[in-house]
Amino acid sequence: MKKNTKNKQSTLNNNYLSAIKAGFVALFFFIFNTNSLAADIKLPVLGDNSSGIVSIQQEYSLGQAWLKAFRGYIKQHDDPLLQTYLEQLTFSLVANSDLDDSRLTLVLINNPTINAFAVPGGVIGIHTGIFSYADNEDQLASILSHEIAHLSQRHFARGIEAQRNASMISLAGLLATFVVSSQGGTDAGLAALTATQAFSIDQQLRYSRSNEQEADRLGIKIMERAGRDPEAAADILQKMLAQTRYKTNRLPEFLLTHPVTDRRVVDTRSRTFKDKQRHYPDSYDYYIMKARALIALQDDAKYSVKFFQQRIEANTLQQDAANYGLSLAYLRLKKNQLAKRIITELLEKKPFYPAFIFTDISVDIAMKNHPVAFKKLNAQIQLNQNNFPLRMLQADALWKTHEYDEAASILTKISRQRPQDPTVWYQLAEVRGLAGNISGVHEARAEYFILIGALESAKQQLNFAANLLKADFKRLSIVKQRLTEIDKIEKSLKKL
Repeated sequence: MKKNTKNKQSTLNNNYLSAIKAGFVALFFFIFNTNSLAADIKLPVLGDNSSGIVSIQQEYSLGQAWLKAFRGYIKQHDDPLLQTYLEQLTFSLVANSDLDDSRLTLVLINNPTINAFAVPGGVIGIHTGIFSYADNEDQLASILSHEIAHLSQRHFARGIEAQRNASMISLAGLLATFVVSSQGGTDAGLAALTATQAFSIDQQLRYSRSNEQEADRLGIKIMERAGRDPEAAADILQKMLAQTRYKTNRLPEFLLTHPVTDRRVVDTRSRTFKDKQRHYPDSYDYYIMKARALIALQDDAKYSVKFFQQRIEANTLQQDAANYGLSLAYLRLKKNQLAKRIITELLEKKPFYPAFIFTDISVDIAMKNHPVAFKKLNAQIQLNQNNFPLRMLQADALWKTHEYDEAASILTKISRQRPQDPTVWYQLAEVRGLAGNISGVHEARAEYFILIGALESAKQQLNFAANLLKADFKRLSIVKQRLTEIDKIEKSLKKL
């Protein structure tokens, strides 16, 4: 047994070392303009000796380049309901912030750690693990407010002057850090990363701590403006501190995107003490979405069944959420009749609740009761034509019933509404292939490759499409225009 454990740990260590190397390889290829796949998007050199100023557009371009590299290594979590919930929550907070540039991209990662991060240019990442620790929506909102504050104060740009010569190394470290933290860390992997960045640890620590304080303060203001409980910020920080203190294989402090100290918790608590007696309403939606996140985090569906059954038996205050989680667990186990019974009972209590409707239709699809599923879908979509989760569910149902052309049509419409979503383009390519639309496959794959930073692969796919569209002047013109746009993207990135 010990030998097997040792071999397993060795394999894990090798995997994480590979992840670390991958992060650095991607960024250093960007820097030195090699011909590798990752070199398709080059990170800009920000700031110069004459100005020391980074424009908002430069930050945005940097963020998009970073996001493409990140997506090349980390798979986003595919849950339209959870994604929509987080996007709506985030934009409600942005409306109460000082953020000038509202071009935001929310990246959801299925990972058990309590972590979130902000990257210049409006990229906010959040791990599903946060739902395991946040007791309520205000605690989650406080994390998002903190990230929005980082972006509104342009902390990366302000740090360029102090770290001008090390900015690209810091950015390489940033990507490698998130690659490691998004997949979990091991001592061997962290040792390799530590050696690479040892020269700048002290400077990074001072910089990040000062900015964390400012983001804490402004994040609380966002919470207050949004009518949310600002004390939730101190509560979730306390939980973060407990995690870093008691976790045996914890990340070194400089690798944490949010270094947490006792002083930071005390400072945050003192700023929100005046609001202690005020009552803040709870969010029903949060607990339902938390159930979805927990199901995603739990690999063993049988464990999920026991987990939610225990919550129900313990008379949790969130009985509906526990029952909802149990329904999802049964659905994953393919015990569809049990899932159907529970979701039907929930719908009797809340017949117009979107998540229950979505899951009810999902169960119908799993039971291959497609006529009923389509009838429900059509009725709901008539009420909300652009509902992203329902549209994705509709495309999935059409896919499963071999209506590939119709599924492709739905996904094409979604791609126009969410052109920056790689999952949509990936699924569209798959469905077009099944429908026999080979040129369309290449076009969709090209868009997917663009979003993960593989511009050479994108051009290759578009050239394949062009060869198939010689007789279709209109579509051929569109493909050629896209090739021209990719060339412009490459040239503009070289000038940054």
